[in-house]
Amino acid sequence: MQKRDVMDTDAAVKVKHLTVSYHNTPVLWDVNLAIPAGVMAGIVGPNGAGKSTFIKSLLGLVPSLSGSVSFHGQSYKAQRKRIGYVPQRSSVDWDFPTTVLDVVMMGLYGRLGWLKRPGRKERHEALEALEMVGMHDFAGRQISQLSGGQQQRVFLARALVQQADIYFLDEPMAGVDATTERAIIDILRRLRDAGKTLIVVHHDLQTVQRYFDWLLMLNVEVIASGPIDEVFTGDNLKRAYGGQIALLDKHDVANASSVFDTTGAPAFTATERAE
Repeated sequence: MQKRDVMDTDAAVKVKHLTVSYHNTPVLWDVNLAIPAGVMAGIVGPNGAGKSTFIKSLLGLVPSLSGSVSFHGQSYKAQRKRIGYVPQRSSVDWDFPTTVLDVVMMGLYGRLGWLKRPGRKERHEALEALEMVGMHDFAGRQISQLSGGQQQRVFLARALVQQADIYFLDEPMAGVDATTERAIIDILRRLRDAGKTLIVVHHDLQTVQRYFDWLLMLNVEVIASGPIDEVFTGDNLKRAYGGQIALLDKHDVANASSVFDTTGAPAFTATERAE
């Protein structure tokens, strides 16, 4: 198993010996890694690999059996205001009666506290975030009236108003149209270029090399983690996905961009079901 040095001093996120279990069955086992600051990091792996559980455990949303997690060398509690999170769209109750603008302004409570009411300045920030994701004209619309892609943009805007340093996104491109996917990636790249760290659970292997510069390949255990060119290889994909992907490289699997199935077609599909 490939493991990166977890003692890196420039790590945005450092994980040591993290183990998570459901009903006495390990979902994550002895995870060790350090994600550098200022990267767009992808998390990939087969269904049931623990991708969503991994980021939820880092954020304290699911309990861990053992291990430690730090963000820029400090605990989640100490750094909570510097961390943004976009959950899977399927985990949200979209029928809750609230407007698009109200959803985005919920992202401000981490900075304001729950007792202080947002004012004109905060409303302006929320509208700016909606403008950034192309949803300004929908500010007064009920969130339940939007399409799936539009809802995802709104939740991204909610994360943007947090003005975080580290953003976790769980399948942000799942079920959205091509235009929305391009818009999301463009926003994430701008955040990365501004020095933010983006950690994204992703399901479409065809776009991994195009979207990310750092990668965690996960299947309960860490298969590999590090710069994209080192990790996204045919050998690592075989170890991570096993029989779920038929791999036949026309050029001795020199790299994962030339991996094909036995028909000669790309082995990766854009429709792999989200975890």
